Amino acid sequence: MNYEELVTEAVEYEKEISDITKAQHRHYKSLCNNLEKGDLKSAVKDLTPIETLYRDFEEGLSKIRSLIENFDGREYMESGDFASQMLEYCKKAGVDAIGEGAAYEMFPFKVRIDIENLDVYVDRKKMQCFRPVSLINDIKKSQDKLNKASFNAAGFVGELADAYDLALLKQSKGKAYKPDSDCSLLTLYRFLTPMRRFRKDYDQQSFAFDLARLHSSEVRQSPDGRLFQLSPGRDIKKSIRILDSEGNEHFFSVIKFYK
Repeated sequence: MNYEELVTEAVEYEKEISDITKAQHRHYKSLCNNLEKGDLKSAVKDLTPIETLYRDFEEGLSKIRSLIENFDGREYMESGDFASQMLEYCKKAGVDAIGEGAAYEMFPFKVRIDIENLDVYVDRKKMQCFRPVSLINDIKKSQDKLNKASFNAAGFVGELADAYDLALLKQSKGKAYKPDSDCSLLTLYRFLTPMRRFRKDYDQQSFAFDLARLHSSEVRQSPDGRLFQLSPGRDIKKSIRILDSEGNEHFFSVIKFYK
């Protein structure tokens, strides 16, 4: 199945209906003018084509209704056709996509296909969309908008450094510790968003996107002069996946600040 076939056929019916609507408007305008002038004979003549066009209009709508009702959205989702076509459009649009089945990442967005309810979610937003190309176009626009948004890399790394210091202090439990130890990025994320409502406004994918912009920036030290280093770490499950400005994939799980 392919939603584009439905669109192609629907466009033909839409054009027919559009032409009918324009013709209806012309005859209705003539009817109103003749009534205003008192020319009832001409007004009666105007009614015939309006009535004919109305029947044609209903027939056109019936064709579109039949087209929509005959499209099996559940089969489209369950068969995997929606997902495979979605990935095809990702390639055409230059949208990096990883995943399979019902879960995908199109950095920095998470895409989930809810087959049971026939919905698509982009992060937490429900998208009632059966057209893969429309979904990918929206995601591409959102990615472009995010990439064009201003970003204060120096301010962000300063916030990371503050969270890093707090994290090391808390983990030491009052004992001596190395001020340049590795610290989990996920731990820093929790320090940056200590309350659940903060994590709702600034989710982990947003954090990953800021890390990606920091990695692609020219900023290499915190405001207090310390250098920082992002590293992959040992546990891939605790890594944060990012894409740099060239579209290259990186996995980082720890950071350290050092002099």
